[in-house]
Amino acid sequence: MSVQAPPDHPPRPLAQRLGAILWPSFFAAGVATMVFFAFVDPLALRDLTFPGLEMTRSMGYTIGFFMFWLCTASSCLFTWLLLRPASRFNRPLPPE
Repeated sequence: MSVQAPPDHPPRPLAQRLGAILWPSFFAAGVATMVFFAFVDPLALRDLTFPGLEMTRSMGYTIGFFMFWLCTASSCLFTWLLLRPASRFNRPLPPE
């Protein structure tokens, strides 16, 4: 008979897990947006990529921010996945 050890710590609440992913990525996206658009005009970028698209400058900033947020959130999510405790997933095999 094998005795299974309790996990390292209880699972975190969903709000805490989402906050740990979304808040740092929101902050990083804000900084990346400011740095990127300090050098690049959204209308000039539109003219190079999608010249037929009707877009205002503020819409370009908004789209850029959400694209940066998506990229940084995926990076935070990947980091969170890698940092989960192994004790939750590496369980001993059942006896044969």
